[in-house]
Amino acid sequence: MELLQRAENREDFLAFSPEEDQALCAEIRSFLVKSVAKTGGHLASNLGAVELTVALHKVFDPYRDRILFDVGHQSYVHKLLTGRREGFSHLRQLGGMAGFPKPSESDADAFVAGHASNSVSAALGMARARTLMGQDYSVVAVIGDGAMTGGLSYEGLNDAGQSGEPLIVVLNDNGMSIQPNVGGMSNFLARQRLKPTYFSIKRAFHAFTKKAPGGKVIHRLVHGVKTWMKNALIGSNMFDEMGFNYLGPVDGHDIQRLSYLLRQARELQKPVLLHVTTTKGRGYSYAEESPDEFHGVSRFNVKSGESRGSHKESFSDAFGKTMCAMAREDRRICAVTAAMEDGTGLSEFAASYPLRFFDVGIAEGHAVTMSCGMAKQGMLPVVAIYSTFLQRAYDMLIHDAAMDHLHVVFAVDRAGLVGADGETHHGAFDVSFLRTVPGMTVLAPASTEELRKTLHHAVYEESGPVAVRYPRGGNGSYSDCILEDTVLRQGTDVTLVSYGPMICEALDAARILEQSGIHPELVKLWRIAPLDLGMVEASLARTGRLLILEESVAEGCLGQEIVSRLAEAGTLPPAVKLLNLGEQFVTHGTVSQLHSLLGLDGKSVAKTIKEWIALEKRTT
Repeated sequence: MELLQRAENREDFLAFSPEEDQALCAEIRSFLVKSVAKTGGHLASNLGAVELTVALHKVFDPYRDRILFDVGHQSYVHKLLTGRREGFSHLRQLGGMAGFPKPSESDADAFVAGHASNSVSAALGMARARTLMGQDYSVVAVIGDGAMTGGLSYEGLNDAGQSGEPLIVVLNDNGMSIQPNVGGMSNFLARQRLKPTYFSIKRAFHAFTKKAPGGKVIHRLVHGVKTWMKNALIGSNMFDEMGFNYLGPVDGHDIQRLSYLLRQARELQKPVLLHVTTTKGRGYSYAEESPDEFHGVSRFNVKSGESRGSHKESFSDAFGKTMCAMAREDRRICAVTAAMEDGTGLSEFAASYPLRFFDVGIAEGHAVTMSCGMAKQGMLPVVAIYSTFLQRAYDMLIHDAAMDHLHVVFAVDRAGLVGADGETHHGAFDVSFLRTVPGMTVLAPASTEELRKTLHHAVYEESGPVAVRYPRGGNGSYSDCILEDTVLRQGTDVTLVSYGPMICEALDAARILEQSGIHPELVKLWRIAPLDLGMVEASLARTGRLLILEESVAEGCLGQEIVSRLAEAGTLPPAVKLLNLGEQFVTHGTVSQLHSLLGLDGKSVAKTIKEWIALEKRTT
């Protein structure tokens, strides 16, 4: 790893020969495979972006220029080249380096990038700020072809292309065809545009027309003829039509060619789109053969490519199997997801019922509205989207699903803390925003068996929009199946209210408290919207104390509604505590570590209650 160590010194890195650049890329790939095998993380996308990132760092200074990665899971090489090699030993671990760009972690990280499709919009904002403030730096957005399925990317491209602002969009195309090439003429002209003589002639022509009498007229005439001929021969290019100078496609594993084109793109001082083709997983055979499986991985054996972790049935697995079972019996059942077929457990459904499976790409708003159209015409659509990504479809939930009371079931995967992906991926807000939608039913199963029965109930026994929220991972200490609000443990000292997977922590807390002579009554909620407080009020009549435990941000949490409604009814006890995620973005780490850090694990909850009761006794 000699070259990788030397590359941390930018002067040494810039002086590398072409041969050393290639050797450096080999070292980077070896390092990434060995490191991610120990910690888990995003592998295939980073292996495919090695040469591209090296070329970007050859041409641009990441501390002065602004390089935005979209989605940020392709930023590992960038982190390596900006002095964070040692951080990979604790990648995505509590207190360690984040798996996505994080400006608070390094000045080289230009922008937060955990959700797809935001890079072009953010880059244009930076470019406009640079112009308005009279500053001098380059702005580059590196967007993967997957992120180009998101509507926000086209909103950004549409504005950026006509803005005239100097900025570069690098389209990292590792498999999805943006636009098919048409015949040999298209390939021929693409090759010509990438030749050095093309740029030198173009610059000379621009210089001439600026000085010559009538130069502007000549330039417009020649440009018009060139555009007409290109369109007549090969058709128009979407990016050209938007106002970009389109360059490519170019081999994204050719550092010298990439570096040359990036310099030329910078010199054009216009909106430029550089189309780069790469191979996802390049350099590690298992990742090349199965790039989807090696997109996000847990710890694995480098030699065999096999995961080192054991697999137990997850909530996503249970969801996928239940969907298949329902689809066998009912031809109206269809599944919709947004670029998360495998993650949401729908791979078997997609293979078994391809005509009723719809992966719309990174387009959550479209997924919701399309499903509303299907529901309006009599289908039973189930939309599986991670909690953190469903945030982007809030308007559609209100305007398209709720206003007409359409029966769409939303399978809200990864609800609550998700662990290593951290701030951008925790499902911390769905409880707050789903419950604001009029007519929305929200159900919170606490076990995989409960999820199976809840999903069936949501499809066939509810009306209007229904959200079924469930966590990443599998069962905890609770594995029963009770499809109603219920008292799991009777007690006299405190009413402990919770729902979903946090029931496991509540049960642990109750066991600890019993050993200390404190008898909590545990109320498990299943339907959290609309909310029926009858069982909570009955319990409070026995205990006189209320603690509500949940994995939600504080503002708009279920606890706030419970307290407000109890106060209105005149049944709110004087002793109340709300335990939740607080008013913060929660960092990355294992879920159990984060629960402990936030005081939400069973041990911490029990300690809170014991101290609370002890303080009351001392002050009375």
